[in-house]
Amino acid sequence: MQVPFLDLKAAYDELAEQSEPKMLESLRSGWYILGPEVSRFEQDFARYCEVSHALGVANGLDALRLALVALDIGPGDRVLVPSNTYIATWLAVSQCGAIPVPVEPDPATHNITAEGIRAAMVSGAKAVIPVHLYGQPADMTAIMTAARDLGLKVIEDAAQAHGACWDGHRIGGAGDIVCWSFYPGKNLGALGDGGAVTTNCDTLAERLTLLRNYGSREKYRNEVAGFNSRLDPVQAAFLSVKLAVLDDWNARRAAIAARYLSELDGLGLTLPYVAARADPVWHLFVVRHPERDRLAADLAKVGIQTLVHYPIPPHAQAAYSDMSLTDEALPLAATLAREVLSLPIGPHLNAAQIDHVIQSLRQLA
Repeated sequence: MQVPFLDLKAAYDELAEQSEPKMLESLRSGWYILGPEVSRFEQDFARYCEVSHALGVANGLDALRLALVALDIGPGDRVLVPSNTYIATWLAVSQCGAIPVPVEPDPATHNITAEGIRAAMVSGAKAVIPVHLYGQPADMTAIMTAARDLGLKVIEDAAQAHGACWDGHRIGGAGDIVCWSFYPGKNLGALGDGGAVTTNCDTLAERLTLLRNYGSREKYRNEVAGFNSRLDPVQAAFLSVKLAVLDDWNARRAAIAARYLSELDGLGLTLPYVAARADPVWHLFVVRHPERDRLAADLAKVGIQTLVHYPIPPHAQAAYSDMSLTDEALPLAATLAREVLSLPIGPHLNAAQIDHVIQSLRQLA
């Protein structure tokens, strides 16, 4: 039996009857940059995230970069970032001329904590970027308290957390700006690249509106040195359809996660930990195993596709070799890179496929 890590074709097929007419309508409208379709999605997404403003941008990396610029983070500034995250979190900081300062995560949740932020605080730090990794929300209550105490702006990287809640509230507005990716594999994924920023601050929303559109609100009049980073209407049309089923698809993921947590216990795997006030959306189901590579190869032999998020931490990438950061300095990030394995948890897995994953792990782990 074949078990794909994520079946994007099945996701499209389920929504085709609803999404194709909307996308065709968008194509026939003659409006291909921003426009009414994007505005409708932005309003719906803001409402879903329980915030005042949502602005569509070209991708998740751009969302992070625009957020940093909007908050006046620039050359020489320090920004606290997780040591264990996708490299885009670090790249956005570097692209602004700022310097990423790694924060080791909590070994249970793999997210950074208020205590870790306080311990990593350095002179010149202007902001912190907590990542809601794997769709598990970070403790924004404690992080916001620490950030305000330390005078830090807060940019949330919610690229994997569409629909997640902390303490009963949707991720989307706790920090100064929250950044989203609509990469196809995300819980709320487009048919190509896309992203968004959300905020409750009117001033920041206005500045972000300028920055994403060449620094202009009126054609050929540029108020600031902006960027070209805009969500297109065809993607917005598809995302609007997918947003309507997001909670249902997240519930499917949660049901799979519940089976994994119950039926994979005691097999030598370190299973995900869910904090008491967290309501995750299970973008990824990440386990740890001391023989990760062997286990992944064995699962592949029986048709189960797994992935590693992430095999090389940012500090060990050639892109950051000039920072001379070592595994000894960031031991948890290095350990996670050796041990983590993401199991299939897409919303289109069927019961037989889930059974196959569980039974195979009972034999192979």
